[in-house]
Order: sequence, then C-alpha cells, then structure tokens
Amino acid sequence: QVQLVESGGGLVQAGGSLRLSCAASGSIFSMNAMGWHRQAPGKQRELVASITSTGSARYADSVKGRFTISTNAKNTVYLQMNSLKPEDTAVYYCNFNRWDGSYIKNYWGQGTQVTVSS
Repeated sequence: QVQLVESGGGLVQAGGSLRLSCAASGSIFSMNAMGWHRQAPGKQRELVASITSTGSARYADSVKGRFTISTNAKNTVYLQMNSLKPEDTAVYYCNFNRWDGSYIKNYWGQGTQVTVSS
C-alpha cells in the first residue's frame, strides 16, 4: 500500500499563489509518476500536472505557465501555483502510480481544497 499526505490548500485571492505538497510512504518502489488532479463541483476530475520518475513533466493547457510541478527526488511532490484564477477552485488530489507487474496501479490522497476568490 501507498499512503499519501497532502498539505498546502487554502483560500487565496485571484492573482495569488499557493504551494501544495504531497508526501508518499509505504510501498513506493517502482514509481512511474506522481502528480495532481483536481475536481471542481459538477465537473469530472482532471489532470493538472504530473512528473515521472525520470523528471519528465506535463501540464494541463489551462495551467501551463502558471503552475510548476517538482519533486524532492525521494517521496514528495510539490505543485507551485501562481497567478491563480477563480476557475482554479477545486479539490486537488495527489496521485501516485507505480508498476505492479505489467500494470499501473494508482493511489490517491484524500484531497485538499483550493479556493480562489475574485
């Protein structure tokens, strides 16, 4: 099993910044990638950003140039969110996925609320 502990959500005004952190523990061997997804009320969960074990990052088009994902190369992933917009308001979920034989197995954090006021 993999345990994920998220921190850093909160309330911020539009144009402000927040930094999310997620620490993974447990069976974190064979990691494929870590990242962040978000889900706004009435919408589907969507990928925000992810980073592979080799450091390759990808972002949703809506956050490119504003958000930056990084890791400590061990067990923690960060999401630096700048120039926040009200449409970034959502519950943000940390994701850890690893190889389990020939399959990818996903683990999720409990979520942290990010609210951006206009």
